[in-house]
Amino acid sequence: MLVIKVIGHEHFYGLTDVLRLFWGGISEKRDEGLILASEGPDITIISEVRDGKVYTYLEGKKAVYEDDGVDLPVNREVKRVLYKKLVELTGREFPWGSLTGIRPTLVALEENLNPEALSSKYLVREDKAELACKTAARESEILKVIPEDSLNVYVGVPFCPTRCEYCSFISQDIVKHMDRLPPYEDALEREIKLVSSHITKPVKTIYMGGGTPTVFGDKEFEKIIRAIKEYLPMDSTTEFTVEAGRPDTLNDFKLDVMRDAGIERICINPQTMNSETLSKLGRSHTATDVVKMFELARKKGFGNINMDLIAGLKYETADDYIDSLKKVIDLGPDNITIHTLYKKRRAVMTRDDVMDRDGTRMGTDEAVREGYIILEDNGYEPYYMYRQKDTGHGLENTGFARKGKECLYNVAMMTDKRSVLSFGAGGVSKRIFDGGRLERCPCIKDAMGYIRSVEQMAERKIAFFEGSQYL
Repeated sequence: MLVIKVIGHEHFYGLTDVLRLFWGGISEKRDEGLILASEGPDITIISEVRDGKVYTYLEGKKAVYEDDGVDLPVNREVKRVLYKKLVELTGREFPWGSLTGIRPTLVALEENLNPEALSSKYLVREDKAELACKTAARESEILKVIPEDSLNVYVGVPFCPTRCEYCSFISQDIVKHMDRLPPYEDALEREIKLVSSHITKPVKTIYMGGGTPTVFGDKEFEKIIRAIKEYLPMDSTTEFTVEAGRPDTLNDFKLDVMRDAGIERICINPQTMNSETLSKLGRSHTATDVVKMFELARKKGFGNINMDLIAGLKYETADDYIDSLKKVIDLGPDNITIHTLYKKRRAVMTRDDVMDRDGTRMGTDEAVREGYIILEDNGYEPYYMYRQKDTGHGLENTGFARKGKECLYNVAMMTDKRSVLSFGAGGVSKRIFDGGRLERCPCIKDAMGYIRSVEQMAERKIAFFEGSQYL
């Protein structure tokens, strides 16, 4: 077991994030000043801050301060120095170096979009430093289109037709709970009506996600789309996105409902274009179904379609991922979002499956890098990015889009620079105050609990936004 002894500081969280890049089985004993990695080697590392300087050394060895000219706050420096020590001990490096936060683009902006600074200060690999700066620059341009005082809306539907092996969303396998969809739709409609009566100006973006929103039956789907259009104030500039997601939940009727409502942007997400993999993952559709639904949506007039792919899937090689990417590009979607497989807390897929510690899918990193080049060669540019803990190979999720087809909601939500009003179970509303201060207001996660307490949830959000320029 590897042990880290923390002396002279309390930056456990950052050290834990760095440690989990290398090993699993991480736990903390803060009262004893310890962080443990049960899967690590039998050594003890000291992380010490003394007189404002950071020392990281093996227990029993002399503490030597290494001044390499990097000037970082202590909370970041303890991470950087530990990362260097672990690289020295293991010979392993990760693409983002000591950066473990969700939003690398924020650090890129702090460094004035200078990739060399990201590499020298945080040990970020050159290609990732370039990606972060390029994406941050595009995010900043898009953010200018979204007024600071704008309100953005998320409508959550935490149900899917089946649960994929890699997923642990609050989504419930609706095959076993079909009776819950009508009351959930009623509750969602009720909450939207109650809160929207207090909204004082048109919303800038609406994103209906999940889960799989199109899992509703035709009647309920039409009802909720009509309710959103009726109750939420919009104007001609409002962006309205629906995650149509899985093709087995779509049909002519639902596509017509969305087009009649003026919805331009939808997501049809294959995750892979390999039908055998889809079956193993628990998705009840084929790659052919994806193509047919995409083509039907185009015929219906949808001019902005996103498609998601996952790199590093358990059952696939790097070549399989590149093949899927090329097939998706051939369809010509307007957005392509690349996710790297990561360990979700309650997913069937294990952490070892995701992290690929044995190196059975070591081509994933190279394939993601190659895929980015292919995307840019075909006119897609990165415009938003985020990272998640326990992501295979220490990689990231990046949204690519053709010029002018970027999703405004994604940027508003991911940058934490614009307010978001969230409806539905598990959603989190965000309010941005003058000066950039951010506060969050979570909604109950359990769908049945939400149905029973929808009026209370609505009142909570009204109170949360009280006195703002939105409500």
